Amino acid sequence: MDQLTEPRIIRAEDIAPRYDWKRALPALGTMGVDFEERVDFRRMHRYRLGRAMQALERSDLGALLCLDVNNIRYLTSTKIGEWERDKLCRFALLPRGGDPILWDFGSAAVHHRLYVPWLKPENCRAGLLGMRGTIPPSFGLMKHHAEEIASILREAGVADMPVGVDLIEPAFMFELERAGLKVVDGQQTMLEAREIKSIDEIALLNRAAAMVDGAYQLINEHLKPGVRESDIVAMATEFLYRNGSDDVEAINAISGERCNPHPHNFTDRMIRPGDQAFFDILQSFMGYRTCYYRTFNVGRATPAQIDAYKRCREWLDKAIALIKPGVTTDRIASVWPKAEEFGFPDELSAFGLQFGHGLGLALHERPIISRVVSLTHPMEIKEGMVFALETYCPAADGYSAARIEEEVVVTDTGCRVITLFPAEELPIANKY
Repeated sequence: MDQLTEPRIIRAEDIAPRYDWKRALPALGTMGVDFEERVDFRRMHRYRLGRAMQALERSDLGALLCLDVNNIRYLTSTKIGEWERDKLCRFALLPRGGDPILWDFGSAAVHHRLYVPWLKPENCRAGLLGMRGTIPPSFGLMKHHAEEIASILREAGVADMPVGVDLIEPAFMFELERAGLKVVDGQQTMLEAREIKSIDEIALLNRAAAMVDGAYQLINEHLKPGVRESDIVAMATEFLYRNGSDDVEAINAISGERCNPHPHNFTDRMIRPGDQAFFDILQSFMGYRTCYYRTFNVGRATPAQIDAYKRCREWLDKAIALIKPGVTTDRIASVWPKAEEFGFPDELSAFGLQFGHGLGLALHERPIISRVVSLTHPMEIKEGMVFALETYCPAADGYSAARIEEEVVVTDTGCRVITLFPAEELPIANKY
């Protein structure tokens, strides 16, 4: 059904039926076909917009103003390229009870009027705020759009209610306030909307994970002495883009003495025999992201390296075994070791090493699971959440370490792991 004929308040549960958890999760091809149902992108748009409308109705906000590209995509199902991610050059407004309005970068607005029929043509507008101050606020663009937004909200009858904003330049926030609007945090409202994934979102997340399965097979075949960390990153990046990735956000490649402490990057270090090496592949398919670590040894492994891997796997498996609807994140974090138990002075220094985080259009969504926050501020695990769990264990040799990560979909009774490259035991690449 076209959005122009739909009711303004959309019930997300009417748009996307619950997944039949008795069936395997699909890892679909990228082509549209007529002989089986694949991802229904218009259904996904209606679901996402419906979730945002519901979250807005439950809040005390009159509207959501989004400059975060992930929230813009969630509300409007539009994307103009990864180059825009840090530019703050597009924005979208969702008034309570209204339709999304999108201000876009130049000709993209004209393109969307032609090719995005799920948005009203008059709601696809050209706009420009200043591109992180490179156009001075004194020029007046921010003032113009702030007054335009205030006028839209007055017409909608919600100008006296707070406006929730996710990301903003201070100069634009000041102009919104001068236009008579009360600006408050809207990111929490959008994160609430995004935390439960539809069957179409889950299918895209599973497809993204399947692409990384293949990238790890490639790494397993090419990880040998003489290859550099950067060579592995290049090979995996090419593989992912050839198979449909729209953004290889980062690939961590860490080997040998660089494994402990974890530097979260890659270099041109050359792989050597006996190295322990771990990788994290962060990429997206149709916007839906992966965070997927695997550890390998090159040719052979020492007892210390094997022991670190076993402990890392045990910590991860204990967490996965707990996941089901109704469980709170403090229970999951509590089975992970304290920072001091694996060589760190405090929990903040160890943040991100024993870690869980939601996955969706962003790399980090709800829930966040960590001893830093979860023990005192737990969140409830819900059916339809998709998140990653990652553990880290330094080896007794003082420099090697193991890092493993699994992505899970929360079902009605437990969870499904969707990261399938084998990791039950330490893989030895090109074994001697």
